[in-house]
Amino acid sequence: AAGHQRLLPVIRNCRKAKLNNCNLTWKSYDIVASALQSSNSPLRDLDLSYNNLGDSGVELLCAGLRSPNCKLQRLGLGWCNLTEGCCDVLASVLRSPHSELRDLELRDNELQDSGVRALSAGLEEPHCKLQRLGLSGCRVTQRGCDFLASALCSNSSHLRELDLRYNHPGDSGVRALSAAKLDTLTLLMDHGGENRTKLGPRKYGCQLTLDPNTANREMSLSEGNRKVTHTSGREEQPHPDHPERFEVWSQVVCRESLCERCYWEAEFSVSERGQVYIAVTDKGIGRKGEVSNCEFGWNKNSWSLRCFNPSDSDKHSDSDKLKYSVWHNKNQTHIPAPPSPYRRAGVCDDDDGRGVCVYRVVCVWTVRPALCPSTASLTPTH
Repeated sequence: AAGHQRLLPVIRNCRKAKLNNCNLTWKSYDIVASALQSSNSPLRDLDLSYNNLGDSGVELLCAGLRSPNCKLQRLGLGWCNLTEGCCDVLASVLRSPHSELRDLELRDNELQDSGVRALSAGLEEPHCKLQRLGLSGCRVTQRGCDFLASALCSNSSHLRELDLRYNHPGDSGVRALSAAKLDTLTLLMDHGGENRTKLGPRKYGCQLTLDPNTANREMSLSEGNRKVTHTSGREEQPHPDHPERFEVWSQVVCRESLCERCYWEAEFSVSERGQVYIAVTDKGIGRKGEVSNCEFGWNKNSWSLRCFNPSDSDKHSDSDKLKYSVWHNKNQTHIPAPPSPYRRAGVCDDDDGRGVCVYRVVCVWTVRPALCPSTASLTPTH
C-alpha cells in the first residue's frame, strides 16, 4: 500500500516516469491507467519495460491511453510478457482520435506475425500518429513484414523508424519493407535469421568456448574448452604465462566477445561448501593481483550470479541446498531460491546496455536487469 501511495504522485506530476523493472502489480497498473485519464496529466514518457504486465495488464492500461485527457507520447513495454493477444487493444489506441502516441517500444515480446497484423491495421488508420515502432526480437517473419509493408504504403502512415532487428524477415520481407517509403523510413533489420523464431531467450542462442589464455592455473579446461573444473589447489595446471591470464582469482573468460544480444546456458555442480560464479565482464577487468578490480562482481566492469552451498549444509551436496545472490560493483543482492532444484542456468546478455537476465532451465526464473544497472559499460563482453 505504501508503495502504491509513492507511485501516485510520480505518475500524476511528472512528464517522464521510468518504472522499468519495478515488479509492478495489478494495483500499480490501475493507478497508472487512472493517472493517464486525469485532467491536465503532464505525463509524456512512460517506461514499463521488464515488468510482468501481460496481455490483461495492457488491456487495463489501454483504458487510460484511449482517454481524451491522455497526452502520452512515448510508451515502453519491452520484456513485458506480452503475446499477440494484446495487439488488438494496442491497435485500438493507435486508431483513437485522442491518441498522441508517437513512440511505441514492444521489443522482446512474443507478438509474432498475428500480432503484427493487428498492429499494422492500427498503423493504417488516419488518426494514427505513431512515428517509431520497436519490434525487435518479437518473432516476426516474412508474413509479418508483408503486413507492415502494406500499412507503410498507405497514405496515412506517419512512421519514420521501424526496428525489426533479431527477427526472421527473409529476403522477401526485406524487399517488401525496403520498397515501402524507403526515402522517409529508417529501417533496422540487423541480426536476422531463422533461429530468431525460437521461443523465449533461446532465439539469441550462441556457442561459447573458454579461452585457455585467461584461465587461472587452478582451472582445468576440457571437452574442447567448453568445460571448466576447479582443482581446489590439488593440481596446478601447466598454463604458460600470458598477459590475459587471471593471476590470483580462480576465473576464466570466453574466447568470443558478445557484441550483440546473446543467450547461453551453463550446467554446473557445486561441492560441499563450494560455490560457482556465472559472470559477464568486459575486457577492462583486471588480471593481476588479489584486488577487487579483478574479481567478477566486485567492480563496475562485471556482473556475476553466485550459486553456493552455505556453511551449515550437511555433507551431502544437493542442489536444493544452494543459495543464490547477484554481485555487481561489490554490491550483493540475495535472490530467493527457486521452487525446485536445478543445475542449469541460462544467461541473456543485452546488446544495448539494458541488462542481464538469468533463467532457470527449463522453467523460467528471472533475475531482473535492474540488479546490474551498469551493464551499459560491458562492451564488448565475455
